[in-house]
Amino acid sequence: MSKIGVMVCGHGSRDEEAITEFQAVARGIAQRLPEFPADYGFLEFARPIIRDGLDALRKQGVTRCLAVPGMLFAAGHAKDDIPSVLNKYQADNPGFRIEYGRDLSVDLKLLRAARERIEQAERTVSRKVPRAETLLVVVGRGTSDPDANSNISKVARMLWEGMGFGWTEVCYSGVAFPLVGPGLEHAVKLGYKRIIVFPYFLFTGVLVKRIYDIADQMAARHPEIEFLKASYLNDHPLVLDAFAERVREILAGDNAMNCQMCKYREQAIGYEAEVGRVQESHHHHVEGIGTGAVHGHDHDHDGHDHHHDHDHAPGDHDHHHHHHHDHGHGHDHGHAHDHHDHDHAHAHGHGHTHTHFPPPFPDHPHGPGKRDPERL
Repeated sequence: MSKIGVMVCGHGSRDEEAITEFQAVARGIAQRLPEFPADYGFLEFARPIIRDGLDALRKQGVTRCLAVPGMLFAAGHAKDDIPSVLNKYQADNPGFRIEYGRDLSVDLKLLRAARERIEQAERTVSRKVPRAETLLVVVGRGTSDPDANSNISKVARMLWEGMGFGWTEVCYSGVAFPLVGPGLEHAVKLGYKRIIVFPYFLFTGVLVKRIYDIADQMAARHPEIEFLKASYLNDHPLVLDAFAERVREILAGDNAMNCQMCKYREQAIGYEAEVGRVQESHHHHVEGIGTGAVHGHDHDHDGHDHHHDHDHAPGDHDHHHHHHHDHGHGHDHGHAHDHHDHDHAHAHGHGHTHTHFPPPFPDHPHGPGKRDPERL
């Protein structure tokens, strides 16, 4: 009989608070799955790295690992970078089987958690403004994956419709357009008395703090409008429940990722050139960088025995990743799987430049190509 363990794969950050919050979430997931040993690791900028967490599980006798991405949506980190690390680790450790779960995606539990975060922000002020006179701005991370970006719009629509706001706008902290500055510049023109800025993020970090800073700048420029800053999701109990559910889906064989809109499999508008492209990681050079931690896996899940000087950025490592995008299985990383079942003619031996595929409109006037994302 194989011994099952759970691995939570995080992004990593130079922000100390972000790492502490991720560790709290990892502990919360473990508490919901007491029947399994559990560990965690990061793609970049923080320790323990994912391989450290996997090593720790192996030392506990684990032979079958259920790995989940500690991320909201399936973009490059969840589709490319994490599987890259898992594939290589499994190849280097025969007899150790890794099955990969899906992202949290658009989930009713997370929407309920989001509603509570927004309601908490409303309770911080005494002035009563009807929801019909309030505009909700939902801010996503922003990725080079259009399906992941569109999920933010779906989240915003469901919150808008379910909570009765007068209007809702969507913007992104980077990569996608509109950025936060242009998004808020547009929002203030719509005539609402109150604007709630809600970062749809799991954890804090440089990006969330920048979102709040831009909201403060806009509030100073428009004193006639009340700006409220809602908290990100963090370790809300419903978030932890959703993560535990993703782990159990692997055991049940139900962890089907949505591939119908995937740019690697279908011709998404503007991304047609990426169909069949080999998915590989580009960030192994920043794995563990910036933490000041030693390479051993002596982390204390409660004591945070690392010097984390980390920050958000794309994630990680070498990979010939191809998981058969039938994703209805446990996403077994043991075979040389072709990431979306596309029989593309790419040979894996060819070299790759470590650059991201360009977005369809890199010079969009409201995107990062034209604006400094740290300024309005």
